Amino acid sequence: MNLNISGHHLEVTPSIREYVNSKMEKVIRHFDNVIDVNVVLSVEKLQHQVEATVHVRGRDIHVEAADENMYAAIDLLADKLDRQVVKHKEKSMDHRNESIKQHQPAAE
Repeated sequence: MNLNISGHHLEVTPSIREYVNSKMEKVIRHFDNVIDVNVVLSVEKLQHQVEATVHVRGRDIHVEAADENMYAAIDLLADKLDRQVVKHKEKSMDHRNESIKQHQPAAE
């Protein structure tokens, strides 16, 4: 997994980088087919905004969060991203099981 963290009108400190990295590891723990993660941290009018794009096989998941505190915004982003990744995983597992069910002959 590649993790890219960048700042827009903000310098990304090592503590913020480590915090984002730990939160993304928790998200990735639920789904191991993540190829790439891009995180953009920004500040506009005293509002901290965090955007993340997770590239998984067959889909890109984009999530945004905003708060007055950068760490709170990162927490919100991690929660939203976790829900989206779990939802994608469940959908992909359901589709895999449906194809198996369709190809099995009916027992009479």
